[in-house]
Amino acid sequence: MLAIAGCLVANIFSAIHLWTLLLAALTLLLLNDYLKNKCSKNYPPGPWRLPFVGNLFQFDLDLSHLHLGIQPFVKKYGNLISLDFGVISLVVITGMPLIREAFIGMEQIFMKRPTLAARNHVFKNNGIVFSSGQTWKEQRRFTLTILKNFGLGKKSLEGRIQEEAHHLVEAIGEEKGKPFDPHFRISNAVTNILWSITTGERFEYDDNQFQELLKLVDETSCLEASKATMLYNFFPSIFKYLPGPHQKLFSNWEKLKLFVSRMVDSHKKDLNPDKPRDFIDAFLIEMSKSSDKTTTSYNEENLICSTLDLFFAGTETTSTALRWALLYITASPCFLAEKVHSEIDRVIGRGRQPSIDDRDSMHYTNAVIHEVLRMGNIIPLNVPREVTADSTLAGFHLPKGTIVLANFTALHRDPKEWATPDVFNPEHFLENGQFKKRESFLPFSVGKRGCPGEQLAKHELFIFFTALLQKFAFKPPINEKLSMKFRLSITLSPVSYRFCAVPRQ
Repeated sequence: MLAIAGCLVANIFSAIHLWTLLLAALTLLLLNDYLKNKCSKNYPPGPWRLPFVGNLFQFDLDLSHLHLGIQPFVKKYGNLISLDFGVISLVVITGMPLIREAFIGMEQIFMKRPTLAARNHVFKNNGIVFSSGQTWKEQRRFTLTILKNFGLGKKSLEGRIQEEAHHLVEAIGEEKGKPFDPHFRISNAVTNILWSITTGERFEYDDNQFQELLKLVDETSCLEASKATMLYNFFPSIFKYLPGPHQKLFSNWEKLKLFVSRMVDSHKKDLNPDKPRDFIDAFLIEMSKSSDKTTTSYNEENLICSTLDLFFAGTETTSTALRWALLYITASPCFLAEKVHSEIDRVIGRGRQPSIDDRDSMHYTNAVIHEVLRMGNIIPLNVPREVTADSTLAGFHLPKGTIVLANFTALHRDPKEWATPDVFNPEHFLENGQFKKRESFLPFSVGKRGCPGEQLAKHELFIFFTALLQKFAFKPPINEKLSMKFRLSITLSPVSYRFCAVPRQ
């Protein structure tokens, strides 16, 4: 009996001891979380947050609408607000003056990319988009040089775009005016431009390998922005052990890296150092010049990552913009398309292909494309940056390591800047019938961290869009209403839609 009583007492004390330890651990974690958020007396304001999860539940876990969900908080707390999601502390910058002050006036402090867990798992500090420091400087400089050498700003690249536009017009013409989804037709065309620059090849639209690649790219783009991947970034120490879409994302990236690796191996076999054919050749030649492999970013892993960055950044954004353009021109009142058709007929006619030189004479068409970029809101919160040193912005203290987002959604829908901010209206970019640049228009970001392919994207959008409107009138299918809803991937893209491309008579 005594033995039983003794055992019972021991179990009670053991349980109490366990609960004491758990309570102590919880108290320390809560204290740590509290101190993390209160360490600065002048930290930007924001909504209340829970321990560990921060503001996660204030967005109902619907992080695909984060760019919309933050807007009420901006109205309440001002143009500099703070949010927490797990291990990530964010500050959102709203308004052109503050964005310019941070990204131009204080550029050196706001130039670094943050180390996001999912991205780091695949790329480490390699590539162009999310690399920082010496790696980024070397790769950006090299990429800009290669884009220039292989045609950017030259007639040779314009010819490639015109040729691809011709193939796209033919492919869409094969639909014979019947309803179809243009998604992969457009992806085919845009992908071929940058793929030819990076690998020296283009694919036929019916190539099975190409179609599988495009589907893999599309799936990976969506997985990058999935709820599971975001939660992996917020709670990496937990989610790295859990199954889910984020594991599929990592598997897809490995497949894409293997695909590029095989392209690199193929290039090595017939590389001529005196005649580089494309980005991969030029990178391999640069690698051979580097004597100290430990202090340079010119290595094969970086070649693979940079190629994938160029491929994704240069194709997903432009193809998304072109899909939005065709959707807006189809869903808008017919007089908008008629104005574009009229301008094309007057400046170019029906016979010859559009060229970049035509853009300066086509004010309305140029305005339509810019309005597409404003309304499409393709990168709604910009690509994140990280503060590299304790700093002050708008009177608020930003500790080193704070992740910063630029609120392009609010910028491009600001009623103080745009007469009809929520309506597709090309007149926003016109003054007395002439195209007018707008300062509060930053779809390609700003500063040295702005998009290095901005000029290429603008060339592609103009030639592809004009070539398609030259040949077709786009109409919604009978008894089908076009949706302006979006899906979140690497970009904010339209949900699948169908239309009819009717040949112009």
